[in-house]
Amino acid sequence: MATVHLRIGDLVWGKLGRYPPWPGKIVSPPKDLKKPRGKKCHFVKFFGTEDHAWIKVEQLKPYHPHKEEMIKINKGKRFQQAVDAVEDFLKKAKGKEQNSDSRGDSKGKKNPSKPLKILEEEDEDFTVLKESPDKPVKDDPHFHHFLLSQSEKPASSMEPISKRLKIIEEDTGSTSIQAADSTAINGNITPTDKRIGFLGLGLMGSGIVSNLLKMGHMVTVWNRTAEKCDLFIQEGARLGRTPAEVASMCDITFSCVSDPKAARDLVLGPSGVLQGIRPGKCYVEMSTIDPETITELSQVITSRGGRFLEAPVAGSQQLSNEGMLVILAAGDRTVYEDCSSCFQAMGKTSFFLGKAGNAARMMLILNMVQGSFMASIAEGLTLAQATGQSQQTFLDILCQGQMASTFVDQKCQNILQGNFKPDYYLKHIQKDLRLAISMGDLANHPTPMAAAANEVYKRAKALDQSDNDMSAVYRAYIH
Repeated sequence: MATVHLRIGDLVWGKLGRYPPWPGKIVSPPKDLKKPRGKKCHFVKFFGTEDHAWIKVEQLKPYHPHKEEMIKINKGKRFQQAVDAVEDFLKKAKGKEQNSDSRGDSKGKKNPSKPLKILEEEDEDFTVLKESPDKPVKDDPHFHHFLLSQSEKPASSMEPISKRLKIIEEDTGSTSIQAADSTAINGNITPTDKRIGFLGLGLMGSGIVSNLLKMGHMVTVWNRTAEKCDLFIQEGARLGRTPAEVASMCDITFSCVSDPKAARDLVLGPSGVLQGIRPGKCYVEMSTIDPETITELSQVITSRGGRFLEAPVAGSQQLSNEGMLVILAAGDRTVYEDCSSCFQAMGKTSFFLGKAGNAARMMLILNMVQGSFMASIAEGLTLAQATGQSQQTFLDILCQGQMASTFVDQKCQNILQGNFKPDYYLKHIQKDLRLAISMGDLANHPTPMAAAANEVYKRAKALDQSDNDMSAVYRAYIH
């Protein structure tokens, strides 16, 4: 395929991250804006918006040859408005050419330049950054995210190309906030003006905070290992010195830690969250823990006049990074509503399940099923090998049947490649199985499948697989 050479002034279709191609024009970047290192890219102004971004050359297509193709695959009001803006631009350009034949070049005053919102290509998103009430300076972490004109504020800001969400009331009494397809362009996530705190920057928390920042939320972070905060400070977050300080500084504080003990320590320990709770402050527990711990935390938070919500998340590190988690919430309904833009930024769907403890129960049941399923898949792969069958053929057949899923395909491929980089820690899924079995005991309900799977994961932990991905349960069958 012949290389298409593009230059300043060319109209193009530019694709940023996972979002659909958008019409734009290659323009000269501001003099003080450096080109990303090691990248062949152009600086593109997008029509119908106030956004500019560096786009890799392989993500650019000439406008006219691909116009019909793009219009067929992309829909939505804002997209059509952008295309209309291109056509208006072309008409005006043609009119100017015709006028120049008779009048020559005009020497009128230059229009004041519009402010630019600069987006780096790694941002993977067309997001609107909240305007700072103060003039940005180079020492401000927000300075590197945008370059505003000193003389003029935007007449209008672009709605981000992002997930569009709607609220659906269900017959069950629960409420689901669901995202449309992630390529939807009609919607908008307007970040809350509330100050957000986040405690815990592990596999799940890191992706969540990144997406909160991308969507323009004001976030203060804390992590037991402080070095993990550095990247987010560079992205615009503030640093909290203790959980108590974060809770006192912020309107809504989220936490996402490993287990019930860590969750209790974060709230009740020295310089813990409870010391920073004041009437009206919100605390949202996102850790996957048992309902008894949730009840305890809810009681101590509300005893100080705080408002409590549990919101554990179903998903993996990859889904967390992509902002496609499923959030299960329960507790104070008004906190759930206050967290709407946060949940939209971090997840594709959220459900409100009633009183505190219900989300913990539902999450443990979900992870019990997932953990048991993963153990069964690993058992099938090893039995195939033991009986002389091709493991790859087993997987190929499996992925053509009713059990086909992205989860099965990815986990099995990782097993066959010997790749156990953690996407969800094995030690955490074993913890969830243990808690689910205990929950079954309290309800006098049998959980024999989960109990069997739990023993296999315990064997894998004994083989030093705790900090590998849950798919490393496979190794319990081959040792």
